Amino acid sequence: MIDTATALQLVLSHGTSKGKTMEVTLNDALGFVLYDDVISPMDMPPFRQSAMDGYAVNANGADWYRLVGEVQAGAAHQPKLATGEAVRIFTGAAVPDSATAVIMQEKVAVNGQQLRLEIPWAPEMNIRPQGEQIKKDAVAMSNGTLIQGAHIGFLAGLGITKVKVRQKPSIAIVVTGNELVSPGTPLPYGKIYESNGAMLQATLNELGYKNTSIVRIADDYEDTKRVLQETISTVDVVVITGGVSVGDYDFVGKALLAIGVEQIFHKVKQKPGKPLFFGRKEGTSIFGLPGNPGAALNCFYIYVYPLLRNFQGAEAVELPSVQVPLLSDYTVNGDRAQFLKAKMHGAGVEILDGQSSAMVRAFGYANALVFLPEDSTKINKGELVKTILLPHQ
Repeated sequence: MIDTATALQLVLSHGTSKGKTMEVTLNDALGFVLYDDVISPMDMPPFRQSAMDGYAVNANGADWYRLVGEVQAGAAHQPKLATGEAVRIFTGAAVPDSATAVIMQEKVAVNGQQLRLEIPWAPEMNIRPQGEQIKKDAVAMSNGTLIQGAHIGFLAGLGITKVKVRQKPSIAIVVTGNELVSPGTPLPYGKIYESNGAMLQATLNELGYKNTSIVRIADDYEDTKRVLQETISTVDVVVITGGVSVGDYDFVGKALLAIGVEQIFHKVKQKPGKPLFFGRKEGTSIFGLPGNPGAALNCFYIYVYPLLRNFQGAEAVELPSVQVPLLSDYTVNGDRAQFLKAKMHGAGVEILDGQSSAMVRAFGYANALVFLPEDSTKINKGELVKTILLPHQ
């Protein structure tokens, strides 16, 4: 049994090869990882730009100026101001080259064609310099950036319409267990509704991974081998829930080895998620997650999600973490490292009720996981703890 840090390192070092590159339109780039640096084709802003509604003046040190015109946002004309002249100007408009400052409209008095300044002026006041945000030929966005809405807005402002990205992985979710029935059907005694497949597929969709499928397998050794063989040959990543423990009907581990999957590790010294399996076959990464939903989702966030980001070539693959004070005392049960569903708010983090590996309800309220290392015993209120931020919050 290996520790959590070793497990993650093995996942990232033996994981699926990085995805192929492709070109997508900017409108379709959300959630992809940039492959090449994007070079700015222009200065932004492309001209001296007014930062507010007001008056552009060619200041001469006096209080009074003569109004000689107006410059609207988007206007192409460039009035030439003599010393002591001013024009009405609006936010985003091009400031005349002859203007030395823009005075906000609340700080002037206008009488006909006469303008009086009510505050001292300073050179370049309220003027955004040409290229203030970025200069032409500078790197606008670096290779490895996970493209989010703000990135799309920034690149669109530079007139960019297409970017090179890495493909996202195709993912199969394999659900095992004779005790499972589909929601919406009668529930016989001794059975439970299947939820792991829906949970993992929804989580993947939430994180931008749409190329997913769900495969069901009965607790039968030969059937397990056949379906796993077929599934592994068609996708980049296989995520199996259940069947990786040591029960009489847990066939997944044995079936994976029988069809030639290379076992990288099996079992991690952690709670929840001890039975976690990770292996590879013919370029496909295979995870065997525990069947308990709380443990399955925990292992997904800590191990599967970083592999998916690594496949895309992201610069940062692990979930971000911070050191945050614990809001109440907590006594650790067991000698394994623990990932505890938690809510970070205010100045600290609260460990939630419902930490059982069979329970997933608390994940609906959690925005973080508190990580406690193997040697933890009791954590006192106010003590700093490693708090892993969940990606959907």
